[in-house]
Amino acid sequence: QVQLVESGGGLVQAGGSLTVSCATDRHTLGSRSMGWFRQAPGKEREFVSVIDWSGNITKYADSVKGRFTIYTDIAKNTVHLQMNNLKPEDTAVYYCAADGGFRRALLHVSPSIYTYWGQGTQVTVSS
Repeated sequence: QVQLVESGGGLVQAGGSLTVSCATDRHTLGSRSMGWFRQAPGKEREFVSVIDWSGNITKYADSVKGRFTIYTDIAKNTVHLQMNNLKPEDTAVYYCAADGGFRRALLHVSPSIYTYWGQGTQVTVSS
């Protein structure tokens, strides 16, 4: 059973920075793409970023490109999403997810591809 545990959410002022983290196990991190999604009140869950199983290839939503960075910490079996220059529109519950397939060559942005999900962590950006 794949378990994903997010942490690091909180309240930050616009222009500030925050890092959210997703702890999992070594096997999952080394064999599945790991994605971050977010969901604001009244809106659908949307793709934010994904990193492939090797930790070498990443993809970002246009809305966060240049501001967010996804990376893995193999020693701690953790995926991090570093968020800089945060905007009020970044306010949402952020979810970590693991791809349902093993070592896929393609990085997917659709939530339906991801089989395993964390409980979510709230990020609030004040103006």
